[in-house]
Amino acid sequence: MKDWSPKLWLRILLPTALILVWLAIAGVGGPTFGKISSVSTNDQAGFLPASAESTAVNSWQTKFYDSKSIPGVIVSVAKSGTLTEADKATFVELSTKIAKSPGVADLPEQAFLPTFSQDGKAVEYFVPFTASGEELTKDVADLRALVAADFPSSFDTYVTGPAGLLADFVKGFAGIDGILLLVALLAVFVILLIVYRSILLPILVLLTSVFALSASILGIYYLALNDVIKVSGQSQGILSILVIGAATDYALLFVSRYRESLFEVQSKWAAIGRAYRGSFEAIAFSAMTVILALLCLLFSDLNSNKALGPIAAFGIFFAFLAAVSFLPALLAAFGRAAFWPFMPKFGKKKEEKPGAEQIAGLEGVRGLWRRVGTLISRRPRTTWIVTLVVLLAAVAALPTLKASGLPQTDFLLGNNIQSVDGQKVLGEHFDAGAGSPIVIIANEADYAAVEKTAADTEGISEVSVFPDADKTKAAYEEAMKEAVATSIATRSPLVVPTVAPVPKVVDGKVLINATLKYQADSAQAEDVVKQLRSEYAADDSGAIVGGETAIALDTNVTAQADLTKIIPIVLVVIFIILMLLLRSVVAPLILIGTVVVSYAATLGVSALVFNYIFNFPGADASVPLFGFVFLVALGIDYNIFLMTRVREESMKIGTRPGILRGLAVTGGVITSAGVVLAATFAALGVIPILFLVQIAFIVSFGVILDTVLVRSLLVPALSYDIGKKIWWPSKLGR
Repeated sequence: MKDWSPKLWLRILLPTALILVWLAIAGVGGPTFGKISSVSTNDQAGFLPASAESTAVNSWQTKFYDSKSIPGVIVSVAKSGTLTEADKATFVELSTKIAKSPGVADLPEQAFLPTFSQDGKAVEYFVPFTASGEELTKDVADLRALVAADFPSSFDTYVTGPAGLLADFVKGFAGIDGILLLVALLAVFVILLIVYRSILLPILVLLTSVFALSASILGIYYLALNDVIKVSGQSQGILSILVIGAATDYALLFVSRYRESLFEVQSKWAAIGRAYRGSFEAIAFSAMTVILALLCLLFSDLNSNKALGPIAAFGIFFAFLAAVSFLPALLAAFGRAAFWPFMPKFGKKKEEKPGAEQIAGLEGVRGLWRRVGTLISRRPRTTWIVTLVVLLAAVAALPTLKASGLPQTDFLLGNNIQSVDGQKVLGEHFDAGAGSPIVIIANEADYAAVEKTAADTEGISEVSVFPDADKTKAAYEEAMKEAVATSIATRSPLVVPTVAPVPKVVDGKVLINATLKYQADSAQAEDVVKQLRSEYAADDSGAIVGGETAIALDTNVTAQADLTKIIPIVLVVIFIILMLLLRSVVAPLILIGTVVVSYAATLGVSALVFNYIFNFPGADASVPLFGFVFLVALGIDYNIFLMTRVREESMKIGTRPGILRGLAVTGGVITSAGVVLAATFAALGVIPILFLVQIAFIVSFGVILDTVLVRSLLVPALSYDIGKKIWWPSKLGR
């Protein structure tokens, strides 16, 4: 095939235009890095499906009162002794200041009066906030400053509850815009510096990644601003890492083919043409595979998963676009100088040592990959069986992975986290679930029976209906009139009547609050919700149960259901893409099978590490699904890089020599790409959120396992053992 050599004016105009376009995109998109957190939300309730029972309860709550307010709790405990009457008077006076703190809901001051614990050692206030996101973080910080300045120094005081926890979550995600990106880029730069021993090339590759991220952030920011998609701190962090990792992987594949071509042709333009022909199909199918795998998350019932799919797919598209347009333009502008000081010279490619054993497919190959290829050619069956046994040994630990959900307090990593410490203190002196009651919506005709069922349920300390203020006041005034009349008629002392609250009725429904004895996000609290739902289903009352605890429960149940639904869909999609790419049925089955084994082995090792090294209390229910989507989609990336080259070489020199040749020429780039991707995902570990730390380990370890064992030994050895039948039913297989 004739090498491409454009005319002089096109050589100048094309790369210049592409570079200017991308510079403009980065110039506009760069400033949005700091803005995207302003359109993100970390509210767990907003990610539940419409079918969830707690979602229906949330909808009813808005009809009774402004349920968008987020409850906070101030808890103060004496460092020694018990509260004195003077202490109690001081805490009552402080309620006025609390009511006026920025962001606190506009309620009468009486609503902020303190409650004292029965043991006489602690006091608590309920403080609802009206804001969310970064604004909530600021409001909670203001309240904490007030507490630090005005509360008695003889007491330890904490701002906790759902508002305090959410504010600390948002604070934990604050590093995503800066620290995470900096760590990831620095790791990639160091690795590329070692791989290419060039100063300029790593900069060009990183620019490609950063510009791809700028473009994707720009688009996602405006989509979120117009409520087209929902962005969370979680998806924001994963997007950054995914785009940098994917763009770098695609760039490495293109650079590898470009460098290889520079040894074979004099013209840099001819080398770019060869690099395009040799890598474009692999990069395009790779990107398409990851995009479609991520879009399979749209089948998720959990809205947080559903939102991540298009966000991440959007980022992968721009990673692909930057790798096939911006990077080639940069390489065309710099030519061989991009590799300085070790520039590839035409006709000077290193050859194998004289006298080396001649193995078909390994001609001219030196170093590690010659040794690996030699091992596979001599003992293919032994190689893949031993490798598979090692992987299956790791799979054996998979059942020990605890991924059925966690209390919110366990998601925040580190010491001296005020909301976490405050929840522990709250549970020691009060009903731990006081700040986050179970919310029950009942029919007006049955509400008394529903209320009694809740009151009789183990784990609930108090039950009350949401009152109709006007009717309750009128009932009290009527009872007071009767009490006064009785007092006058009997000439006896006035007995102030006790009036039960008159429930507020909205569209035939009554709202009931049930206070838990347990921490709202604990397993015991979830068991109470399950028990109530079971009893209400059995008595046909039609009552539905929601609140913070029910939201956590429904989230876990939905996440586990998503896992069994989405995994088969992703595998079918990837199988179809591989069949189209490789024109084969057998090869895609081999590749899918090895990736699934690699994923299961990764989760097995992760379970051991989480349980016995890091001593994590467990994992979020969505961790296995996210790990699957990232590992399988990205693992198939490396399969595609390898097998497209193997197919290309097999058409020239035969299947078995083609396998060895494809492995030898792609081994270095795939290993480098794997190390880069592992390093970028490992950067997620700097964010003190358990979910992200676990995803960081799973993907980083899984990618290394994939590149070192699966892609280097298992796949090529198994394919070599099978021979040309891997291409069945195509002509190449015959």
